[in-house]
Amino acid sequence: MEHRGGSRQKGDGVPKENSPFINSTDHDKNTSYDGNNMALFEEEMDSHPMVSSFLDKLVNYTNLTQGAHEHEEADEEEGSKKKTVKSPQMGTFMGVYLPSLQNILGVILFLRLTWIVGTAGISESLAIVGLCCSCTMLTAISMSAIATNGVVPAGGSYYMISRSLGPEFGGAVGLCFYLGTTFAGSMYILGTIEILLTYIVPQAAIFRAKRKEEEVDALLNNMRVYGTCCLSFMAIVVFVGVKYVNKLALVFLACVILSIFSIYAGVIKSIFDPPDFPVCMLGNRTLQNHNFDKCLKTEIIDNLTVTTKLWKLFCDGPNINATCNEYFTNNNLTLIQGIPGLTSGVIFENMWSEYGPLGMLVENRKLSSFGESNPTKDIYLPYVVNDISTFFTLLVGIYFPSVTGIMAGSNRSGDLRDAQKSIPIGTILAIATTSFIYISSVVLFGACIEGVLLRDKFGDSVKGNLVIGTLSWPSPWVIVIGSFFSCCGAGLQSLTGAPRLLQAIARDGIIPFLQVFGHGKANGEPTWALLLTAGICEIGIIIASLDAVAPILSMFFLMCYMFVNLACAVQTLLRTPNWRPRFKYYHWALSFLGMSLCLAIMFISSWYYAITAMAIAGCIYKYIEYRGAEKEWGDGIRGLSLNAARYALIRLEDAPPHTKNWRPQILVLLNLDSVQGVKHPRLLSLTTQLKAGKGLTIVANVLQGTYLMKEAEAKKAEQNIKSAMSAERTKGFVHVVVSSNLRDGISHLIQSAGLGGMKHNTVLMGWPGTWRQSSDPLSWRNFIETVRETTAAHQALLVAKNVDSFPTNQDHLGSGTIDVWWVVHDGGMLMLLPFLLRQHKVWKKCKMRIFTVAQMDDNSIQMKKDLQMFLYQLRLDAEVEVVEMHDNDISAFTYEKTLVMEQRSQMLKQMHLSRTEREREIQSITDESRSSIRRKNHGATENLNVSRQSSTAEDTQEDEAQLIHDKNTASHVAMNDKAEAGPDQVHMTWTKDKLLTERNRSREPNANMAVRDLFNMKPEWESLNQSNVRRMHTAVKLNEVVVNRSQGAQLVLLNMPGPPKNRGGDENYMEFLEVLLEGLSHVLLVRGGGREVITIYS
Repeated sequence: MEHRGGSRQKGDGVPKENSPFINSTDHDKNTSYDGNNMALFEEEMDSHPMVSSFLDKLVNYTNLTQGAHEHEEADEEEGSKKKTVKSPQMGTFMGVYLPSLQNILGVILFLRLTWIVGTAGISESLAIVGLCCSCTMLTAISMSAIATNGVVPAGGSYYMISRSLGPEFGGAVGLCFYLGTTFAGSMYILGTIEILLTYIVPQAAIFRAKRKEEEVDALLNNMRVYGTCCLSFMAIVVFVGVKYVNKLALVFLACVILSIFSIYAGVIKSIFDPPDFPVCMLGNRTLQNHNFDKCLKTEIIDNLTVTTKLWKLFCDGPNINATCNEYFTNNNLTLIQGIPGLTSGVIFENMWSEYGPLGMLVENRKLSSFGESNPTKDIYLPYVVNDISTFFTLLVGIYFPSVTGIMAGSNRSGDLRDAQKSIPIGTILAIATTSFIYISSVVLFGACIEGVLLRDKFGDSVKGNLVIGTLSWPSPWVIVIGSFFSCCGAGLQSLTGAPRLLQAIARDGIIPFLQVFGHGKANGEPTWALLLTAGICEIGIIIASLDAVAPILSMFFLMCYMFVNLACAVQTLLRTPNWRPRFKYYHWALSFLGMSLCLAIMFISSWYYAITAMAIAGCIYKYIEYRGAEKEWGDGIRGLSLNAARYALIRLEDAPPHTKNWRPQILVLLNLDSVQGVKHPRLLSLTTQLKAGKGLTIVANVLQGTYLMKEAEAKKAEQNIKSAMSAERTKGFVHVVVSSNLRDGISHLIQSAGLGGMKHNTVLMGWPGTWRQSSDPLSWRNFIETVRETTAAHQALLVAKNVDSFPTNQDHLGSGTIDVWWVVHDGGMLMLLPFLLRQHKVWKKCKMRIFTVAQMDDNSIQMKKDLQMFLYQLRLDAEVEVVEMHDNDISAFTYEKTLVMEQRSQMLKQMHLSRTEREREIQSITDESRSSIRRKNHGATENLNVSRQSSTAEDTQEDEAQLIHDKNTASHVAMNDKAEAGPDQVHMTWTKDKLLTERNRSREPNANMAVRDLFNMKPEWESLNQSNVRRMHTAVKLNEVVVNRSQGAQLVLLNMPGPPKNRGGDENYMEFLEVLLEGLSHVLLVRGGGREVITIYS
């Protein structure tokens, strides 16, 4: 069967997962179906193949081995004929069990386990082993569940975590696993060099200690030099021929198994014939047995008493009467057996811990001792001492790497005949086997080896022999050579596996700066990744101490294992439909326990390393999130988010938000141009400044037509809006609706946008600036209907005029004011909006000023005091000004404005003109009215009749205008109740008594008209609707006051009057608003939603 054909996108490190089978070809897509039985489905065969062909592809699916994708890519580029990859044939034993065994057993077992047993005692050593093995066993159970939940292509643990927890977690944990594997390579190389220089060829050391206290530094420097050489050699081997590394893997495994068998053989032999490894003790102190042969102070040769080499180490000369160390003089030398044997009873002495600080002498408590230790002198003497401070948590960190390597089976999933069966069985069996080996080794070492020898890390007391080697049979060299090759092999495999893991992460394309490491040689070998891996490995080698490197890689592996457990727990608890593992012996509680153990061990072993590792993972997570992970892998975290969102939405549905929690949840109505580009992107800037990423934002648009015809345009519009939102840093959702007409589309959005309790409560839109020039009267009618519908839906409305000149998110207004004109009380929206805006960096330095309007009979001073107290209780910092509007007569300018408006409106109704003619006609009407040219009496009489018929009805209706949202509000800002002050403003805040008084007065036939400007009125003014005159007067006077005070403000917030209930006056309403806003550059008209949104209470 052919591999997947066609070109792959850059960065695809794994087969495309949107296909149910991976090796689908382009050829398959073009196959047609000939026949009658399935004719009903023949048109959909491309996207919905026949079940038979689907099953055929699934059965013949070839899971490519690791690195094969790279080979395939290279072949495609060369245009050569594709090779057929052999089907994987490895079973559980060879494919999973043995590789896992080889990876788990390693350097710590041979070089440090005896020392751990001696230091921590058998009891605490068993606790350490039990803790670490339990952690890996629980992780293996979780891993088995994930690995058997569908096909796991080569990529192992990284693939499993990233596809279960998403690209952010996948990238973070993948890199942690990579760093862990890389530092493991350092540890194995350091182990190799330690075995080489300490036990095989000590004379090869370049740096030699002249004094005893310099031995540690000399050893570390030797490790650095030889380690760097060894790393360079291994990197070259991996670069030149990785296939040879894989072929030698079996040899390395044989060394490990042979070494372990030799240990067990030595234990059995020690029952009846313990090996002879005497340890020389001075008092109760252990001596380094390098520079002397006999454990004697003096010996008799030819009847003469002569001093030994040991005497010279403690005395200032070889003479019998030389001055010697006091402790050496007072105590006797004794020889004890280093390996007393299994039946000696030494197990009881080794049961408890012997922790101590750096430089502490290794002592046998059973032996007698005279004299105190003197650290300043003892450091120069050949005693065995602690080379590091020891405590329980340190030993956990040093031991943990010996249980890592459980992912070896899943990493080879591409080579297995049946990965879903082999991975769980092989991995769990390998962990069970190694756990048994470790636990039995702890007990047997404690039962066979003397405590002082166990605590002798480098075997100085037994002539530099490897401690574990002294127990083995037939010779210590079996263990030394076996462990040397084992460490070599493990180091090579780490240097082979880590670059491939980095390459897989790089090719996934989720971390852009790593993409260079996705490239390699023509055959797919990751050259750049190998260089980086060698560089990071060198850091571990410069550290040089095996005991210091081990906790570092423990952290990274523990992070990885923790997230494997988390992935399994999340998937199990979410019960996602795709979660159907073949491995059934898992439970979310076990996964959580495994995760908790991993976290506990991280902080137990080294809290500062744990915090560092978590910080690195967190930074990678935030980086991937910040750059925008474009991969969608159907991960569990997304499922978790959906569940959490559903739960929160159901909770939100229970009750509306309290006033204290109220914030604008905005529906932004955007206009698009003919190519679906966003017309006013500054609306999105304003939204960002108003929201600062909090709450709900829905950006909506309506396309006119039918969905079937406009589907492509709707998708394009959605993408364009998303791009604009990204550019303006607006966080929210996009909702594009296709409707037969714009009016219905906007209505549907206002009614149904959002979900459950997450619905908008505020509508933001731009002012239709070109409504006068528009050939379509629907342009301004739609606007007014939107105003009406938001009022009916009890939603707030924000209308931005000149929005294209509003500041962008990059602007920083260094000074200026945000002016609030509080004419009517609308629930506090006018107070809340400037406060929210000033939270954003753009408006942060702007001051807030609040203006309110007083009439002649209002006490301005008291109003100002009351308002200042109100703002103080609201915890708002703002300047307060009370503006007095005098009771002026209606000016000639107001009458002229009203006349122009009514005549224009009347003529447009009578004439069906083209756009150009209409604009010309409007201009001529304006010119005529301004030069006061009389109109024909017939036209004036008609207008008079029309206006008089409608006047009575409108006067009654205007008393019930929509601006009243809180009829019980105190009349602090009430207008004058005398005729010309503007009834619209009066009834917004009037009390019930004042309202009744005005109604009675308005019913008196022309009560004030006789006294008023009757003598000054021009004949054409008599025909005007007096309601319109009063409204225009309000607009003109209020505009004068606002322009006078706020023309230089950065933003003016103003109450938005409501549209008339009589739809016949809609166009006049637009004129009123135009007059009200004239001369102001940045205006936000605000209309409350009918509820309080700000409170003085805590």
